[in-house]
Amino acid sequence: MSRTAPELGGSPEVSTVPVRDLSRASLGRTNRQRGWGFDAIELDRIQRYFRAARRDPTDVELAALAQSWSEHCSYKTSRPFLRRHFGRFRSHPRVLGTGDAGVMRFEKGFAYALRIESHNHPSAVEPYGGAATGVGGILRDVLAVGGKPIALADPLFFGPLDTPLREVPTGVRAPEYLFSGVIAGIRDYGNRVGVPTVSGGIYFDPSYTVNPLVNVGCVGFLPRRRLIPNRAHRAGDRLILVGGPTGRDGIGGVAFASRELTEHSESESRGAVQLGNPIMKEPLIHACLEAADRGLIAGMKDLGGGGLATASGELAFAGGFGLSIDLAKVPRREEGLLPWEIWISESQERMLLDVRPAHVARVLEIFAARDVPATDIGHVRPGPFEEIRYGEVWAGRLRLGFRVNPPLRHRPVRRRAMVRNRDASPSDEDLAGLFERIVLNPAVRSREGVIRVYDHEVQGRTSIRPLHGRPESPSHGDAAVLRPRVESYRGLAITVGAAPWFCREDPYEGGVATVEEAARNLYAVGARPDAFTNCLNFGNPEDPRVLGDLDRVVRGLAAGARALDLAVPSGNVSLYNGGIGREILPTAVLMATGIVDDIRHAVTSDLKSLSDPLFLLGPSHPELGGSLWARSAGIRAAPLPPTDPRGLREDGERLLRAVRSGAIRAIHDVSDGGLAVTLAEMAFGGGLAFDVDLQTLGLSSAARALVAEGGSRWVVEVRRDSVAALGRIFKGRAWTRIGSVAEDPARLTWGSDLRATLDLASLYPRWRAGPGAPVGT
Repeated sequence: MSRTAPELGGSPEVSTVPVRDLSRASLGRTNRQRGWGFDAIELDRIQRYFRAARRDPTDVELAALAQSWSEHCSYKTSRPFLRRHFGRFRSHPRVLGTGDAGVMRFEKGFAYALRIESHNHPSAVEPYGGAATGVGGILRDVLAVGGKPIALADPLFFGPLDTPLREVPTGVRAPEYLFSGVIAGIRDYGNRVGVPTVSGGIYFDPSYTVNPLVNVGCVGFLPRRRLIPNRAHRAGDRLILVGGPTGRDGIGGVAFASRELTEHSESESRGAVQLGNPIMKEPLIHACLEAADRGLIAGMKDLGGGGLATASGELAFAGGFGLSIDLAKVPRREEGLLPWEIWISESQERMLLDVRPAHVARVLEIFAARDVPATDIGHVRPGPFEEIRYGEVWAGRLRLGFRVNPPLRHRPVRRRAMVRNRDASPSDEDLAGLFERIVLNPAVRSREGVIRVYDHEVQGRTSIRPLHGRPESPSHGDAAVLRPRVESYRGLAITVGAAPWFCREDPYEGGVATVEEAARNLYAVGARPDAFTNCLNFGNPEDPRVLGDLDRVVRGLAAGARALDLAVPSGNVSLYNGGIGREILPTAVLMATGIVDDIRHAVTSDLKSLSDPLFLLGPSHPELGGSLWARSAGIRAAPLPPTDPRGLREDGERLLRAVRSGAIRAIHDVSDGGLAVTLAEMAFGGGLAFDVDLQTLGLSSAARALVAEGGSRWVVEVRRDSVAALGRIFKGRAWTRIGSVAEDPARLTWGSDLRATLDLASLYPRWRAGPGAPVGT
C-alpha cells in the first residue's frame, strides 16, 4: 500500500473480494461464478500474492488480472513456441520495430508497418460487428507505431455456403449468414474510414462451420522520424486517453475469445462484441498522426483486448515504470458504469498517449480541432506499481510485473499419428469435364462479387488492383501493388497465403507450403518478398495434438522464412477456435509484403497477346495430397508434394531479372486447383485462350498434370522475341515451354493427341457468378 493511499475497496463503487482464506474448492467455484477464467495454477498464484500483501483484492484488480492473464492477451501457451522458432526474426536487419505492429525499412527516410489480427469468436456470434471491429482494431495497431493505414487485407474462412440448415449445429449461424455479415462489416468499416481493402482470400471447409475465421491485416506507411514506441518514456509523463467514450460493449471480450464456442455463445456472449464507429476512427487517426509529426507523443498504445487495463499496463511496464490513473476521469457513453467495467471495457476507437507535461495543452488542442475527445486521466510513475483510483476511492494497487506477466503454460505436446494412403489419380477419360469441375469449384470461383464492394482505390495509391485483366472480364491476380509515395516509383506488394489442408496432412510441410504460396504471389507481380506477419488459428490448446500441430506449423513457417530471407516482425495467435464437436483445420495465415523496385515494371496475371509462348517455371511433382482435386474427391492422407523454399527463391530471383528485362507479359502462380485454374484465370482476364501440351510437364497422365499443385511453379507469358534471352536467364532451372496463347476455344493436348477442347467464353460467366452460385449456373 502506498503511504498516501487509504484501504482499497469498501465503497459502493469498488468492492473487495475475499480470496485469501477460501479453500481451493471454494475459490474455484467463485472463479466460475464470476467468469474470471483463471485455472488452478493461476488461482493459487493470486491467492499467494494477496496473502503476502495481507489484504484481499478489489473487483477492479481481479477484472484486470482476468484480462491480462487470458490466453488472448498473454499468449501464455503459445509464447514458448514463438520464442523458440520466431525469436531470431525479430532482429532481422531490415526490421525497425516489433511493437503493436512490425515496422520494416522501405526506402531512405521511410518505413512501412504490418500486422494481422483475428476476430474469430466475435464474428461467430455477431458477424457484422465482429468483422467491423476487427478492421478497427488492426488499424489501431498500425497507428500505434506511427503508421498511416494505407491498405487492408481480409483472409476469411467459412463453412460451405450450401450447408443444409439441418447440418448446422444448434446455436450456430448458417455459413451463408455469417459470410454476408462478415463481408458487410469489413465493407462498411473499411470504406467509411477511407482505407482500401486490396488483398485477401475466401476459403471454405466444413471445419469452419461452427467457428469461422475472420483475420484482418493492415499495412501502414510512415516517415522513419515518426516511428513511435509502445512504451512509456519517463516518470511524470501524462497519460492522455483519446477517442470515443467508454461503454459496456466488449466487456470480457478476451475471456470470451479464450474458450471454445458452445451452443449458448450466441445468446450469452453477444455483449462481448464491441461496437465500431469508423466515423470517429478517421479523425482519430489524423489527430494522432498530427501530434506525432509535431513530436508531441512520447509513446502510444491502442485500446484493444482488455481495454484500458491492458493498454496502460503494457505501456508502463514496457518502459520500466508504474502508473497512476483515475477512472472517474474516463469519458463514458452511459451512466452507471462501475469502475471495474470502465477499466476493462473494450469500447472501440480509443488510444492511450504518453505525453510530456509541457506538451499536454498542445495535444489537447489538436484533438479538439478535430472534435475527438482527449482527456488527461493519469500519469506515469516511478516504481513497479499501478495505482488506480475512482475519484477519492482507491480501487487497485498491483505490482505491474505480476499483473501483465502470467505464468506461462507448458502443456503436453503430442504429434498426431499420420497415416499415408496410396496416391489416387483422376481419370483421363473426360478431361474437359475435369477442367470444368475444378474451375467451377466454390473454392476457386471468382471473388469479384466480394472485391467490388470494397473500395480498393481510396487514397490513390493502388497501382495494381486485386482484380487483373480487362474491365469487361476481370480475373484473379496474385498480389496488389501500392505506390506509397508519389515522389517515388518504388512499390509495395501485398498478398495473403494459407494452406490449411496441407497443414492438416503434415503440419511442418504445410507451414513451409504456406510461406511458399505467399512468396510465389509476390514474385508473380515483380516483387521481392520482404516480410510476413502471421495469424496462427488453432483449436483447443488443452488438447496435446493441437499444440503438436502448432509447434510443427510454426517450425515450418520459420524454415520457409529462413530460406527466403523473410523478416517476421509481428504476428498473432488465436486459440480455442472450434467447439460443439468441431475442430478447425490448423490454419496459419500470412499477410506478406514485397518490394517492387519500379512499379512501371510490375506484372499482372492476364494473357496479353495471341501466339505468345507460355512457359512453366518450376518443377512439377505428381503428388496430389491436400489438393483441391483430392478434397473434392474426399481423399485424405495422400502424399504431399515436396516443398523447396530455397529452390523457389532461386527461381523467383531469376524471374525478377526477367521481369526487369521487359520480356514477360503475364505471370500467374500455380496453386489451388493446379494448372487448370491458373490457365483459366489467365485466359479469363485477357479474353483469350491457350493451346497447352500437358505431356510437357513430365507427369504420368494428362489429368494429373492438369490438377497437381506442386511444387512451386508459375505460368509465364513471354514476348515472342524474348524466348532465347529468357532461356539464358533460366538456364539450369525447370523452365519448360508448355504451349501458347490462342483464341477461344482452348485446347489441351497430350503430345500430338488432342484431349480436350474448352469453350472458355461460356465457362467464364459461370465462374464469374462466384462461390455462392450453383455449379450449373
